[in-house]
Amino acid sequence: MFGTMPWKTSTSTVLTLSLLAGAAAPLGLPTPATAQLFPSQRNRPLYSAQSTIPRGTTLPVRYDEAEKILLANDETMPLTLIVAANIKDRRERVLIPYGSELEGQLQPTGDGAQFIARTLIFPDGQRLPVDGTSRTITRTEEIDRGTDVGSILQGAAIGAAASAILSAITGDRSIGLGEVFGGAGLGALGGLLLGGRKEAELISINPEEDLDVTLNSDLTLSQRSEF
Repeated sequence: MFGTMPWKTSTSTVLTLSLLAGAAAPLGLPTPATAQLFPSQRNRPLYSAQSTIPRGTTLPVRYDEAEKILLANDETMPLTLIVAANIKDRRERVLIPYGSELEGQLQPTGDGAQFIARTLIFPDGQRLPVDGTSRTITRTEEIDRGTDVGSILQGAAIGAAASAILSAITGDRSIGLGEVFGGAGLGALGGLLLGGRKEAELISINPEEDLDVTLNSDLTLSQRSEF
């Protein structure tokens, strides 16, 4: 059911991530980093000492499982994103390799939803705590009894609570919990479906545009070897 995400940039694109003063290279010198898409063998990571990526750095990400994500306003969904570029310092050392994963969850913010990154997982399996967030997403899709469910669901990952809302409002019982991706389940609905409501809004997330992660605190990388 889910579509395949297109690449966010071409192979010639190089993103420059400005690292603030306080980013420590192996010699203790601040070194800005670049994010290079589609890494080659010469860019395989090699760490010789501690390096620090400072707060405020934005990590480009991908999510290949769906073209959009639909959530109820009060719904939480676990999510794993892929780092979409080599994060490198000025000396061309790879600090975070392309293909690393950011594990966390989408959660409500009161006026929308936000991805909270909790763990960075390197390709060799090493895990590192991380404190990062996406921007707050406030885009919504209005659902009523005339909604074309097929068009809403095309290429979408949908939370359990959002699925229940769609099913209850549209009367389409084919939207079952077996088809949804994660989510908080029926318990998150509260009184939303009581009283025969005929319309609701779902938060609509475009992973390609909405989920790049900004570090909220410095990320220190310990000594590592090539993998």
